Formats: sequence, structure tokens, C-alpha cells
Amino acid sequence: MHSSASPRLRSVLAISLVLAACSSSVRAQKEGGVELPPPPLPTRQLPGSDLPTPDLPASPAPARRLDPGLQPNFVLILADDMAWDDLGAFGNKSVRTPNLDRLAAEGMAFEQAFLTTSSCSPSRASILTGRYPHQTDAEQLHWPVPESQLTFVQQLRTAGYWTAAAGKWHLGEAMRDRFDVVREVDTSGFQLPANAAANADAGFVETSSGVARSGCSEWVPLLRDRPTDKPFFLWLAAVDPHRPYDEGIIENPHSPEDVVLPPYHPDTPLVRRDYARYYDEITRLDRFIGAVLDELTEQVVVENTLVMFLSDNGRPFPRDKTTLYDSGIRTPLIIRWPAVVEAGSRCTQLVSSVDIASTFLGIAGIKPGPRFVGKDFTPLLKGEDVEIRDAIFAEKNWHDYEDRSRAVRDKKFKYIANHYNDLPGTPPADAARSDTFREMQRLLREGTLPDIQSTCFVAPRPAEELYELTKDPFELHNLAADPAYRDTLERLRVEYQQWQRLTKVRRPAWRTPDEFDRKTGAPTPARIRPRWSKAKMIREGVLAP
Repeated sequence: MHSSASPRLRSVLAISLVLAACSSSVRAQKEGGVELPPPPLPTRQLPGSDLPTPDLPASPAPARRLDPGLQPNFVLILADDMAWDDLGAFGNKSVRTPNLDRLAAEGMAFEQAFLTTSSCSPSRASILTGRYPHQTDAEQLHWPVPESQLTFVQQLRTAGYWTAAAGKWHLGEAMRDRFDVVREVDTSGFQLPANAAANADAGFVETSSGVARSGCSEWVPLLRDRPTDKPFFLWLAAVDPHRPYDEGIIENPHSPEDVVLPPYHPDTPLVRRDYARYYDEITRLDRFIGAVLDELTEQVVVENTLVMFLSDNGRPFPRDKTTLYDSGIRTPLIIRWPAVVEAGSRCTQLVSSVDIASTFLGIAGIKPGPRFVGKDFTPLLKGEDVEIRDAIFAEKNWHDYEDRSRAVRDKKFKYIANHYNDLPGTPPADAARSDTFREMQRLLREGTLPDIQSTCFVAPRPAEELYELTKDPFELHNLAADPAYRDTLERLRVEYQQWQRLTKVRRPAWRTPDEFDRKTGAPTPARIRPRWSKAKMIREGVLAP
């Protein structure tokens, strides 16, 4: 008993010293009068305006070097296109996820965790910079993160951490030097080929094979290659369960009969088979997560290593991925940190992926500074039932097809503003090539697709949407025009408008061209690979300055 408790006691003491050092540093800066105040929050803004606020200071807070023996390690594991509730720990017992369920049993599961967008690269850019997508200049799919952006990873590295990434990259060339090591998988597993090879009848053309298609095969080798004299941060990004899907990737495939379908997808054999193959990719991902957990045990670093798991956006199906519904932006956040986090605990407080950077930096004893706009949710990890935020904010921007929407969500209601509501909610190109969407198109042609399954085809859409989530978890009944909810609608409108001003939202003067035809799926002349950056599109006259 004593021998097993002693390392834990030492770890807890170490963490306490780190947090105390950080608190002391912040207090000293306050007493010295050098801490910058946060920008003021406006009380109200006229509806429809996108007024900018003054720029935040460009210089980051300096990273402090601490004793490496006191600093915790961080392992961030990122699934690619996995819904928040498609694992056992979040209620779906039909998907076999023994290692993720184990991670939740040994840590904390967050029942109200959300992303800032439901789009692959913008979501990753937001996590890395601790900023909302529109603040990163990488808010559209495939836009690289500009060199000017500050990341929490470089702050950790400056403080003495060894920082490394393995798997899907999707962040751009300028971010590579923020890590000591980057082991990237090829892009063929998650990007359609260029030009005519991306026509409506074609799919992905993958150059990797076998387990390498998971994007996870270098995770454990990277962990084994780390230096042992430094604390470490690992960014482990899967390609699973991103499309395309293959048969027979696991020994015991999921049965279509066991699939759990949401009400907005048709219940047909093809749709069930599509879901079953998606489940198979989640189980393959789960196996690699188990290997990482086992390797941490083998290296005797479990106690003081914070392992975080989440997904970058929702499942790659119509009305899920790229949308602002919970099926798009809610994420299965799990954190295990034995030295601090109570095993088997669950958190019901709202947290956002924009909070991750500030939280990691705070735990490491580094003052985030004003460039990181998220909130530190370390108190939740220590078991404190405190409200970190009363609402989360999310945005939808160009992803294969043009769109622009914004959302505010609290624990009970969600408000969505659709700025381009003349456009239908066309699913992303990979989902538009799925068996599920083809079945929806077939049923629509036959006149048998129910209204709740037809929203992807409707134009114009409502300019505003309002949902009471406790009564309508699938967000099927829009209450925006209901007089009984007028006060709630106005309250969330104002909250959205305040967020616009605080985060300097500017409405674009021009729309970004679609890369695919919305009816045929054929690529348009706007599809150029590699996709131009935001700055180049402005220089070439594709976007307005």
C-alpha cells in the first residue's frame, strides 16, 4: 500500500508546487501593475452589425522555465470526424471502444464539451492557437495557419518541453517549427484528389495501406523516441474515422443491425452499412489509443501525464459534420490525469475547445496572455463544481461549399444565425459521396424522404434557429418564431452580438466560390490544389481584403 501511494503523493505535491508557482507569478505581476486588463465587454450591439474592437496586444506573455521534474506531461489525442456519442462512455454501447471506456473510467468525461467549429483544419487551428477560427486567419478548410499566429505548443517548448506531433497534420507549413518533431501521414486519406479525379462518381485515392490508413501507426514509436530528461507534449492526430471506409479493417466488424441511427437519417440497409463501417474505424482508432495508454504505463509516467481525448468535429454524415448542431460541434472530451483528476468522474459544466490552450499553459505554470482567448478550466479537473463559462460559441465557414453561420449555446438553449440562409445546408464533399447521402437523394426523388431528413436540401433556410435542447436534443423543432420563446431568442441574440464585437467578427464582402457543384457533385474551376491560403486568395482577387 505504501509503495504504491508514495509516487502518487509525490506527484500531487509536484502539481501543487507548479500551480502555486503559477499563481504566485500572476499575483506578482498584478502587484507590479504590469498585467494587461481584458478588453471591455459591450452591453449591447445593434442587430446585424459586425463592429470590430481594438486589436489585442500582439506580444505574448513570456514563457517561464520551471524544474522539468515538476512539470506534467501532456498527450492530446485527436479523432478525425467522430461524433460525441459514438462510444461506450457516452452512451453508445453498440460501438466497441474498450480503451476509450477505460480512459473515461480512469479519468473525467465531459458531458458538455464543444468545438468552435465543425470543420477539420479550422478546428485544429482553433485548438492550437486558443482562438476562435475567424481570429486565426485559417477559418476555412485547408487554409494553413499563418506564421504570425502564436500557439500554446511553442510556449510549452520555450518553457522546456519536448513537443512532437504524429498522424494527420492539416495545419500548414508555418506550424512545423513549433514542434521538435513532426511525423505526418500523407493527405490522401482525408482529401479528395485534384481536378477531374474528384468528380461526383470518384472517391478517395489512398496511397497508404493497412493500419497506416488509421494515421496512428507512429504514435507509440514517437512516444518511445522522446528524450527522458524533459517533460513532453504529444499531438497525436488520427485519420480514423474520416472517410473513405473499407470492409474488413477489424477482425470482428460491426453488424449493421446493431447500428444506432439518429432520426434525421433514413433507416435503410445502405445507411446501416455505412454506419457500421464508420463504427469499425472508431474501433480501430480505439486499439491505437490502448497502445498509447499501455506505453505510458510501461514508461512509468502515468501519474503525472495528462491524457486528453477529443474529436475535431462531428461524424462525416449529412447534417452532422460542418453543422452547428450538437452532432457537429459537441465532442467526446475525456481527460485522465491520475495525480489530480478523480477516476470515473463526470463533468456537466460547459467547456470549449478554445479553452484547451489556456488550460494546458496554466497547468504548466505559464501565463497564457491576452492572445489566448479561452478560459482555464483546471478547477474542473480538481473536482470543483464551478461555472467556467455560461455559454459556448461556434462558427461555420466555407468547407468545400460556401456557408456562414454562428451559434451560441448554453446548457438549455441554442441559437443559430444563418447569414447565408439563401443556400441549402449542403453536406461536405466526403459526406455528399456517402451511401447515406445517396439514399437521401434517392428517397427525395421518390418523394418519400420525411421533412426531418430533408433539411440538407432546403433553401432558403431559416435566418435564425432556436432549440430547447433539454426537450429536443436532435434539434428538430425550430422555436425562433414561437412567441413563447421571444425573450430567450432576444437574450441569445444579444449574447451573440457581444461575442461578435469582442472577437472582432467582420462580415466578408465577397463569398468564397464553391469547389463542387451542389447538385451534381462535380468539381468546379475554383478547386485548386494545394488550396491557396487566405492571404494568397486576397492577393489574387478571389477574396476581398
